[in-house]
Amino acid sequence: MQSLIGTGVALVTPFKKDFSVDIEALQRIVNFSIDGGVEYLVVMGTTAENATLTSEEKELVISTVIDVNKGRLPLVLGVGGNNTMQIVEELKTRDFSAFEAILSVSPYYNKPTQEGIYQHFKAIAEASPIPVILYNVPGRTSSNMLPSTVVRLANDFKNIVAIKEAAGDMAQALKLIKDAPKDFLVISGDDMIALPIVLAGGAGVISVIGQGFPKEFSEMIRLGLNKKAVEAFKTQYFLADCIDMIFEQGNPAGIKQIFQALGIAENVVRLPLVSVDDALAVRLNEFVKNSIK
Repeated sequence: MQSLIGTGVALVTPFKKDFSVDIEALQRIVNFSIDGGVEYLVVMGTTAENATLTSEEKELVISTVIDVNKGRLPLVLGVGGNNTMQIVEELKTRDFSAFEAILSVSPYYNKPTQEGIYQHFKAIAEASPIPVILYNVPGRTSSNMLPSTVVRLANDFKNIVAIKEAAGDMAQALKLIKDAPKDFLVISGDDMIALPIVLAGGAGVISVIGQGFPKEFSEMIRLGLNKKAVEAFKTQYFLADCIDMIFEQGNPAGIKQIFQALGIAENVVRLPLVSVDDALAVRLNEFVKNSIK
């Protein structure tokens, strides 16, 4: 799918100081990402703190992004969890007309076997009216979706078109790129190794830092896709310290501090997450200040 090549950004849900959803800030974030040149937007991923949003708030965020986007970029909707039947029911009842694909995380907490993971995504693929992007993030799910399972799913279900691979394991990413069907997309879910994955044959990234620095990060990925490694790595090394910093005290606390420094949104997260401490805030603010030309 050409529409999923390049940089997608996993949008945050901005909050006001009273912890209510900040719709105006969300509008600014969407426009900032689009104006910065990213290729697509991911709504209701884990970066959106969807675990702490009510059903009504989720629908408000989704409708706001659709309205602000106005069809300018492809949209991907996060539809995942560890209750397979519940996900299947949502896939059968939700209107997906505004979306290009769904992003579905491997089940967390339950720790299914590889066969359990396969059967979970088999049910999702059979129910989904639009293409499916698998999401492997062992650091959050406590189970790793092995390349053999991914390749099996990709071969068995034509609407499973990609994986967001966030194991942080370059060898595993390379095996996916080598073994997956020709048109299957391996998308980095790790900002720090997104460029190496792209240079190795990956399709791009679903990024956190990309919404804070959309112009720089999306251009870096485009350079990587065009195999202009030397030029691309200049941006990689420029952003590397900031990428480390935004994840130092949890996601999305770090990227929300970037947005506060940019004057786009408050650095408010909902419990059990907390905002970055003062020392990290100073370092992030200084990076933003020095990066603005």
